[in-house]
Amino acid sequence: MKVEDAAAVAHLATQLGYPSTAAQIERRFRALEESPDARALIAEGRDGTVLGWIHVYGTRHLESDPGAEIGGLVVDETARGRGVGSALMASAEAWARERGYEVVRVRTNVIRTKAHEFYKSRGYEVVKSQYRLGKRLV
Repeated sequence: MKVEDAAAVAHLATQLGYPSTAAQIERRFRALEESPDARALIAEGRDGTVLGWIHVYGTRHLESDPGAEIGGLVVDETARGRGVGSALMASAEAWARERGYEVVRVRTNVIRTKAHEFYKSRGYEVVKSQYRLGKRLV
């Protein structure tokens, strides 16, 4: 991903249900760029159009071995079913493998049944169900 992709990435983040501006994406991307343990990748069409993106990062927990986690994956509605998501996943998995991670994890909303089937078709298994809670600090 390049900073110049921010507007297209923001558009796709909105399709995923996370409304974002190009400025927000640019700020987040610049922070990711500084982390050696995170990567944002895009898939482009022949004409340079951004068709999708994936964010993968390393996780380290006290209670379990290190792994990689998919922070987000979205393919443009007009490009779904053409292998773009699979190519992005393969790239993220390769990134994780190169860094010595033995597992890649992904979380997906319970209502995203098509996403569940996509991940299962790539060999991912349901490990557990959980709640994700948050608290605003500012």
